[in-house]
Amino acid sequence: MSTPDLGTDEILLELDGHVATITINRPAKLNSVTQEMSDALVVAATWANDEDEVRAVVLTGAGERAFCAGSDIRSLDKYRTPWEFRNREDYCDALRLLRKPLIAAVNGYAFGGGLETAMTCDIRLASSTASFAAPEIKLGWIGGGGMSTFLAHSIGPSNAAVMIMTGDPITAQQALAWNLVSEVVEPDALLPRARELAATIATRPPIAAETAKANLRAAFTMTQDEAIRYERDLQTITFATEDAAEGRRAFAEKRDAVFRRR
Repeated sequence: MSTPDLGTDEILLELDGHVATITINRPAKLNSVTQEMSDALVVAATWANDEDEVRAVVLTGAGERAFCAGSDIRSLDKYRTPWEFRNREDYCDALRLLRKPLIAAVNGYAFGGGLETAMTCDIRLASSTASFAAPEIKLGWIGGGGMSTFLAHSIGPSNAAVMIMTGDPITAQQALAWNLVSEVVEPDALLPRARELAATIATRPPIAAETAKANLRAAFTMTQDEAIRYERDLQTITFATEDAAEGRRAFAEKRDAVFRRR
């Protein structure tokens, strides 16, 4: 199966079985993102959403130094007005379009928009050499891709305030202690571990996995009673799928289930 033309070699997209890997491929510039790269991420996310063969996605950065250092600062001067800047196509928005489970393999700097990009992912794994920062305050502004809400939900308001108000980086081990990432592994084990986890998720019923992602996101914006009712509704929908019936048959017959996203 062929992947779409992204219009640039600075975003790479490959499919191995049911796992797609998106690589931010601008290592000489610490994988900072231009508008062309953001547009390519929109194409990649749209394709992954529409392609039934894709059941999980891994996002990483090329090279050993950076996952993503955020927006290319020099490219920001091209916006003629603050309003044009406000309404730009944003790479974090592109990745939020993904309905499929998304795993970040953070291999180095995750700064600014790169941190927001990592937090957009459902699961975050980090190499022992990774570091995380919200450095926008040092340049006179704040993040605009979900920085505050993602950090507050991930690491708590006090820790989020430390990161956002100082702009200073934290290590991978500190990120693990603060629950910003789920695992820290050695650099050469990072991508294999992320793909292993994605492959495991890809064996699960695809509709159920996508529904679980939607449910987790909704839970952040609902009261507990609303969240439980919503979860019950989603459970009923997934229970009615052909994959759920196959899961029950396979359990009764003591065999592996074959899920078809139906």
